[in-house]
Amino acid sequence: MIEPERIVTLSREVESLANRGVSDIQMITRQTRLLAINALIEAAHAGKAGLGFSVVAEEVKNISERISKIASGLTEDLQVSVNELTELGRGMCFDVRGQRLADLSLNMIEIIDRNLYERTCDVRWWATDASLVNALTNRTAENCTHASERLGIILDSYTVYLDIWVADTSGRVIASGRADSYGNVIGANVADAPWFKQAVRHSSGDQYFAGEVTAEPLLNGAHTCAFSAAVRSGAGKQTPVIGVIGIFFDWKNQTDSVINGVRLSDDERSRSRVMLVDANHRIIASSDTQNPLGESIELRTKAGQPSGYNTLSNNVIQSYSMTPGFETYPGMGWLGVIEQQLPSVDG
Repeated sequence: MIEPERIVTLSREVESLANRGVSDIQMITRQTRLLAINALIEAAHAGKAGLGFSVVAEEVKNISERISKIASGLTEDLQVSVNELTELGRGMCFDVRGQRLADLSLNMIEIIDRNLYERTCDVRWWATDASLVNALTNRTAENCTHASERLGIILDSYTVYLDIWVADTSGRVIASGRADSYGNVIGANVADAPWFKQAVRHSSGDQYFAGEVTAEPLLNGAHTCAFSAAVRSGAGKQTPVIGVIGIFFDWKNQTDSVINGVRLSDDERSRSRVMLVDANHRIIASSDTQNPLGESIELRTKAGQPSGYNTLSNNVIQSYSMTPGFETYPGMGWLGVIEQQLPSVDG
């Protein structure tokens, strides 16, 4: 990839070449002037015989002085033009890099939105699974075991999840797709969890809940965002709620894949920090492992502009793009953000 800063470098190279050329001209005119002066002295010594030569020497001296003035003026004019060209080049470099990074930020958040939209479809679909409805309707150990086995089969095909749970209307988990991995899930009470409290009050099978990124203690502290929906009797849309299904997105592995997939060159990546931040500008995913999740960042968004870029201190450019949502998933106010140290430019 051609670096846009090459424009500035080339303008400085042109300035250097021109200055060297002007310097050579001035050196030659100085030498010519000295020769003319020496010739005038010799002509004076020659008396009348040197009068003609004296006229020529005087003219050469005048011409060399005029050339010197022209060269000096050229240097001043050239400096003004080169400085203007350099500033225009710097502005173009900033805009080219800024817009590209903003586009990459948008692409990143769009991938997340589309991914999470699919999660909202999954949870509403699986809420109608016959084995889950049966386990909540006829609470037997056999039915609950079968529901857990069914969830395990789903998880084998959908590797984007850490686990799937089913809880009754009191908030007691009766089935888990990975009970062997997370032994404290079945029997746990999740009545106070936002994903449960929201879904159990849903009035229609079309509704779903999408949660913020949090560390889930029952999943060994793994970071996840939960999606949930009400399970209804007879798998209907308006029938009574008999329980809740919660699905837990494998946040770290999936977002690491998205962040690492941002199309930056190796050199750019070494100078960049790629992040997803929530509506409160707290980090929820980052390429920089030194920045803990939940840390707030300074984000300079522009009013009315869902995407843009700015400069921070230390010659860092910051781009952002707000979540556009996808289909029936409106997004949660999250943003894709890229901060990049700009390469140095000579001059």
